[in-house]
Amino acid sequence: MTRRRRCPGRLNFMRRNLSSFLAQALGLLMTVTAVSAAVRSTPVPDALRPFFAPPAEFAGQFGKYASPLKFYDGRPVSSPAEWPARRAEILKYWHQQLGPWPELLAKPKLVLGEKQDRAGVTQYRVQVEIAPGVMQHAILLLPPATFTGKRPAVLVPFYVPEVSVAYAGPTPLEGTAKRMMETGNRGAGRDFALALSRRGFVTLSIGTPGDDARKPDLHGVKCQPLSFYAYISANLHTVLAQRPEVDAARIGVMGHSYGGKWSMFASCFYDKFAAAVWSDGGVVFDEARGSVNYWEPWYLGLDAAITRAPGLISPKSPRTGPYKTIIESGHDLHELHALMAPRPFLVSGGSEDFVARWVPLNHAVAVNRFLGYENRVAMTNRKDHSPTPESNEQAYQFLEHFLGPVR
Repeated sequence: MTRRRRCPGRLNFMRRNLSSFLAQALGLLMTVTAVSAAVRSTPVPDALRPFFAPPAEFAGQFGKYASPLKFYDGRPVSSPAEWPARRAEILKYWHQQLGPWPELLAKPKLVLGEKQDRAGVTQYRVQVEIAPGVMQHAILLLPPATFTGKRPAVLVPFYVPEVSVAYAGPTPLEGTAKRMMETGNRGAGRDFALALSRRGFVTLSIGTPGDDARKPDLHGVKCQPLSFYAYISANLHTVLAQRPEVDAARIGVMGHSYGGKWSMFASCFYDKFAAAVWSDGGVVFDEARGSVNYWEPWYLGLDAAITRAPGLISPKSPRTGPYKTIIESGHDLHELHALMAPRPFLVSGGSEDFVARWVPLNHAVAVNRFLGYENRVAMTNRKDHSPTPESNEQAYQFLEHFLGPVR
């Protein structure tokens, strides 16, 4: 009988690889255990706790939405160690559909302009570099001097930055900013940046590039407008992170409606945003609702060959651009929500993001739970689209909890 010879080199190789595998598995187990313990030891405040769980009728409901915990070829994500690969797959798909970003700016320019004291909050009208060589008007607010040390910061996108700060002069307003302030938006609870700065946050407010939300200036960038807004936000995150008074690890983003869509794409596509609030922008595609209009060319429906008439999808005004491909391929925005994990986000829901939106949000809850995290997905609900003092207070407390402490 011939005995099989052992190969010492091969045995050593196998032992090294087995040892490496066991070490990685043990490390992963310890990480997940530590994460779970950390979550249990730092519960959310009592005032916020009810918003991290759906009503009983929506608990555990996942609807028509494909699970983010399966690769596109149908394979399940077998362990938390596989999640980065699945996350990269989701991000790759959406960037392929929406168009590539230019290279991110390493040191985007910030030029301080007119300074104003807003009852202790310092307001600067500024010019910021949003893309290579492209400067845009924005408003920077610094909290009162009573707040000390490195502070958290929030990017606040909307049609114009003046609404987000309840602009009070002295420079006269023109164009969209003038119209919006004159029609009551100043007092409609959209002044997130001013409210947050009064609570100790540094804020940077930005508006549509080109000042026309229906015809945004993409400055030659070859991607869909909402993706370009996310790219701008990534550069503005860097602007805030490089401010001496800002803690770079505690930067969030918050927006309403148009700004809610913008905030969602910004925080999902750029993982350095530590937390986010999306106010009633529409968290999934819904062609029955005219305000959840991702199909429009100023969001995801930009098409060089076809210009559709604005409004609901119809035979005379069909789907166009990447939106058409994405929705007809069975994809939806819940895939982007999964990119947030384990970073926390709050949906400040109104008429468009009603309580049944918990069905798609449950997928983000499931991803976080799979990774060992709880209390990372929240939703508040109000009847109407406009923010209310109550919904804003809930959002501010959410950001204080996850981006705090503010001293």
